[in-house]
Formats: sequence, structure tokens, C-alpha cells
Amino acid sequence: MSIEKKTAGTVNDLIQIARDGSDFYTEAAGKVEDAELSALFRRIATTKDEIVAKLSAVVVASGEKPAEHGTVVGSMQEFYGKVRAALGDTQYGYVAELEESEDRLLKAFKEASAESELSAAAKEQVLALLPKVQETHSIMRERKHAMK
Repeated sequence: MSIEKKTAGTVNDLIQIARDGSDFYTEAAGKVEDAELSALFRRIATTKDEIVAKLSAVVVASGEKPAEHGTVVGSMQEFYGKVRAALGDTQYGYVAELEESEDRLLKAFKEASAESELSAAAKEQVLALLPKVQETHSIMRERKHAMK
């Protein structure tokens, strides 16, 4: 497999997971009643959209097509979050599931940053975006622990 194909595959995985997060944050922002929490969710959804756009540019530069959809795991996680929220504390249910979504994205970014068969441009972009991914992960982890 060429480095371009490997790069596109790895980066498209990140795009799909980030897109899952954006979709889920947008959904949650419209469902929670707390205005501050809703604003936080919208802000993080925008951050995820920015990540998707920057990573999509990397895939295009490699001569491949960027992923256009999220993942099955992300869809199931969003569904589970909705069910959990409907059956209990809506805010905590969404925060808990979104924190798990952040865990998944952070893990994928760390794995991609250690990937040896990634183009230099892709690795540079992944490393440049990693602090934002870590930041949103920390925000949601702290929010979840504060709500317990």
C-alpha cells in the first residue's frame, strides 16, 4: 500500500471520528436545557468541524477522497447517549457519552501521531491538531467528574 493510501486511510479514520463528535455535540446542544452547557456543546461541535476541514485538506493533498460520513460506532454511541439521556439525567447522560467520544478521538489521534507510514504533511497536521483534541477531551472529562 502506498504512503498516500495509508495516509488517506488513517486520516479518514480521524475525520470520521471527529465528524461523529460534531454530529453528537450538535444533537446534544439542542437537547440539554442548560444554556451554558448547550453553548459549550456548540463550541466544541465547531472545533470538530474545523478538525474535519483541516484533515480533509490533508486527504485531498494526498490525492484521495476525504471521508464524508461518521462511523457505525459513533452512530451507536450517539443512539446510546440519547437513550441514556431519555431515561435519566439528560445533561449527565450526554456529557458521559460525549466524554467517551472524546476518549475515542484522543486515542485515534495519539495512534496516528505515532504512525510511521504517514506522510510528513499528515503527521504535521495531526500533531498541530492534537492540543485541541486534548483540550476538548479535558473539558468533557472535567465536566463529567464535576457532575457526578
